[in-house]
Amino acid sequence: MSPIHIVWDMETSDPDDFLTLLLLLDHPKVKLKAVTVTPGSTRQIGLVRRALEWFGKTDLPVGARDLDWPKQCVSGWHWGAYGEAPPSSDARPAAEVLLENFDENTVYVTGASNQNLGAAMALAESRGVPFKLAAWVCQGGFAGEGVVPPEKQLAKFKGRVTCPSFNVGGAPKPVLAAQQHPGFGIRRFVSKNVCHGVIYDRRMHEQFAAAKHKRLGLELIWKGMEHYLRKHRGGKAFHDPLAAACAIDPEIGTWAEVELYREGHEWGSRLTPGSNTFIIVDYSAERFLDTMLG
Repeated sequence: MSPIHIVWDMETSDPDDFLTLLLLLDHPKVKLKAVTVTPGSTRQIGLVRRALEWFGKTDLPVGARDLDWPKQCVSGWHWGAYGEAPPSSDARPAAEVLLENFDENTVYVTGASNQNLGAAMALAESRGVPFKLAAWVCQGGFAGEGVVPPEKQLAKFKGRVTCPSFNVGGAPKPVLAAQQHPGFGIRRFVSKNVCHGVIYDRRMHEQFAAAKHKRLGLELIWKGMEHYLRKHRGGKAFHDPLAAACAIDPEIGTWAEVELYREGHEWGSRLTPGSNTFIIVDYSAERFLDTMLG
């Protein structure tokens, strides 16, 4: 079976995105084509470049939105878990990296606000070149009352129709425009109505411990979460790894066909047959773990 071609867009304000990068770098079902970073400070690029070195993939294209970004944008967890990495400017403009690696066989997975997606769409239009993707899997959005059955709604979102969502809210125009763009084969939103129920806890940590001998990515995820769980005994919501796993195996999720919309600073979704835009309403915990550890 041919590997799934993935381009990963990330940030580094919390552990999720970096752990997802580690997952994708040597997952047996994935060919990681490129990584783009938001905003793309030299500290962030240094962190990503060091991860690529661990896996012997230093030739993997890396893109940054803004190498001159004045803030570090890397959480202390990254340095505590893996040691500090030197800054690096070894990255190209993210929009160019995306366009060069997008095609009808590639899945684009986003774990950050979608400025890089917007820049790539604008660049393709300005150059008059095709913009094609097999799928876009975005960690973000919200499905609530009217989309998620009442018995599947998390208690914290019970009865809500809209909710703030950082990743889609950080760059709303490209998110809304992408729903109408003909270049997307399919759009999937892995939203907080499900993500907030996916917790890496001590039980999952033990399952990673048992599997970490299988490949470097699992060993490094285990190492990072060993550091995290010392201070956060309740565990960590695994937002971005769920999105990546759904890109590898969409059958992890139960999906509703919808249109995403924005009301003020909040996001919602309405059932819209024929939109080719889907949002997750439930997931298989067993299938998710099997995909992660596979």
